[in-house]
Amino acid sequence: MTDKEEMLEYVKRDAEEKGYYVCPDEELLDDLLDGLVKNVERYGYPSCPCREASGAKTYDSDIICPCEYRDIDVEEYGMCYCGLFVSEEVADDPSKMGPIPERRPTEVTEAAMEAKEEAGEEKEVPGSGLMETEEDVKVWRCTVCGYLAGREEPPPICPICKAKAERFEEFEAFG
Repeated sequence: MTDKEEMLEYVKRDAEEKGYYVCPDEELLDDLLDGLVKNVERYGYPSCPCREASGAKTYDSDIICPCEYRDIDVEEYGMCYCGLFVSEEVADDPSKMGPIPERRPTEVTEAAMEAKEEAGEEKEVPGSGLMETEEDVKVWRCTVCGYLAGREEPPPICPICKAKAERFEEFEAFG
């Protein structure tokens, strides 16, 4: 089980590796860490505390912190969607924090929620991924760098090389 201090260390380490800072608003940071810890307890993984997770890891893979949208959000707005990761400029002047548009495609959110409903609350096992077989998941390969993503639709942007979704192709495993 992860506690808030462990989560803070994880977040700080990740921020430092990418040249980011953690949320300068102490109260918001505390709430975000609580949400991440709660989601680890619920689902077995730290899904974004500002988005509704389905509990199906394959559907939520794009919103596992740090989410796939973080880098592009910090680059464009100086902070990620929930404000957990910020640029140096925002860290130095927290008044620059503000709402930013959601990049997660509606179709992805809807598919995740449908999977959650189909699984039923009584069948949900935290961290199980809720997927019955591997055949339920498409695998997408970035044609630029080779990154593989298991999900219904390709990521909107490659978390490795930043290629757009149209640069992904469905990947067929041999075997």
